[in-house]
Amino acid sequence: MQNNQIDTPVTRLLASEGVDYRLLPHTKPAKTIAEAAAERGVDPQHMVKSILLKDMSGFHVLACVPGLQSVDPKKVRALFGCQRMTCADATEVEKVTGLVIGTVAPLGLKRPLAVVFDAAITAIEHVNISSGDRMAGIEIATEDLLILCDPILGNICRDQS
Repeated sequence: MQNNQIDTPVTRLLASEGVDYRLLPHTKPAKTIAEAAAERGVDPQHMVKSILLKDMSGFHVLACVPGLQSVDPKKVRALFGCQRMTCADATEVEKVTGLVIGTVAPLGLKRPLAVVFDAAITAIEHVNISSGDRMAGIEIATEDLLILCDPILGNICRDQS
């Protein structure tokens, strides 16, 4: 079921591609994955966290992992053959993606980016991504998200100790 109550690059892309999604409004902006999951009434493991990483040459990668996991920059850099990879700061995230931290999704980006998903995401039937707005999330079939993003798949979560 499509619901276009929020107009963002993410919702515009989904509408233009004819992809069904469900808008999950928040009563207040969420600052963490746990808060966003509670606002949306979903399992935090069904959330997709999108983290912008960069290497020393200015190459950017959007790394996506299940909500309660953390990205391991060392694993991402190994996939891309980079020397060193770190998280981009808030200013760079907005400049590169066109979205502010907390609203970044692997869709509707300002410019094309390399996208890598942790393979665990593919085991979830429907996932939650940001809508591009702090006041709502989007539930989308994982298969549709994979088609739209065409990500590299790998093991990029930080190992639990």
